[in-house]
Amino acid sequence: MGRYKDTLPSSQQGWIHELARAEIHPDAEAVLNLGKSFDSQQLVEESTIDFLMELREQFSEFARLFNGYSETGARFQEIKIYNLAQSAADFMMFRNQIKLVLTNHAHGVIQIAFAQHVRGTLDVNGQIMGAQPQSPVAGQSQELLAQLGPFRDVYWTFQGERVNPEQVAKFYFAEFIRATRDVRRTRAGNQALLDQIKALLTEKGLDL
Repeated sequence: MGRYKDTLPSSQQGWIHELARAEIHPDAEAVLNLGKSFDSQQLVEESTIDFLMELREQFSEFARLFNGYSETGARFQEIKIYNLAQSAADFMMFRNQIKLVLTNHAHGVIQIAFAQHVRGTLDVNGQIMGAQPQSPVAGQSQELLAQLGPFRDVYWTFQGERVNPEQVAKFYFAEFIRATRDVRRTRAGNQALLDQIKALLTEKGLDL
């Protein structure tokens, strides 16, 4: 059995795969026109799917680690991640009736938006009940924009600055946690802790 296997390549090795396939099957390249000039629109579309899939992988790993601290939901509400129907790579995170939705909003545009259930519908870009006021992204949507480099490379920007999936995922995951925190439960937990401290101090003859 030969060492070469015509299998699907990884995203980082696809271009080498195409070159090698053309070497092995030059007639197929001519028939399929594989050597044609690059299609910038297709490059951006492929990069959009790749970027969204990398974001999902990052969010999934962060959610797995975060949920591990919840002791199977006993301490706080866990995060769930879902694919969006009829889309190639769009997805959302969900917790406490609030969603963080990541979609291919337009060509070369990835939209990141908070949304909330409102009587069975989504109130996108509206006020998020219970969101922490210090959250800079709660209640609004923001966009990542694709840029085509000089060597057919596609990179993604936010407010003019180049970004990678890990940076984006870390920031929005943290904001999502703050925005979906159950304030009432947190206050109840704090009150219970204060009551325990007060009881211990009373036992020691101290008074608050």
